[in-house]
Amino acid sequence: MFRTLMIGAVSALTLPAAAFAQQGGTAQEARAMLDKAVAAVKADQTVAIAMFLKGEGGFLDRELYPFCFRIADGKTLASPKAVPAGTDVRTLKDASGNAYGEAIYRRSAEAGRSNH
Repeated sequence: MFRTLMIGAVSALTLPAAAFAQQGGTAQEARAMLDKAVAAVKADQTVAIAMFLKGEGGFLDRELYPFCFRIADGKTLASPKAVPAGTDVRTLKDASGNAYGEAIYRRSAEAGRSNH
């Protein structure tokens, strides 16, 4: 079950580095949220996704939030900001129009294969 779901703690990709540090959160905060999100999914995936969508339980901190999608089809499952559920992650672009979704999908799929 869990191997088919990729989850990450994401901060706004369009913010400059200085703004990220002030508004988005630190790498340590992102890692802590990721660890918390993984534990929540392992405990109860349905409840965890509902919490992620609502930004409840500490899963929305400034511009830092969990972002989940299925590796099988690239469709998003949970993100409390900007990306509606069911969006193909491979189509995501930042505010400048730069495509980043395909790279996220590819790296996640590669990581998923290496964890088997």
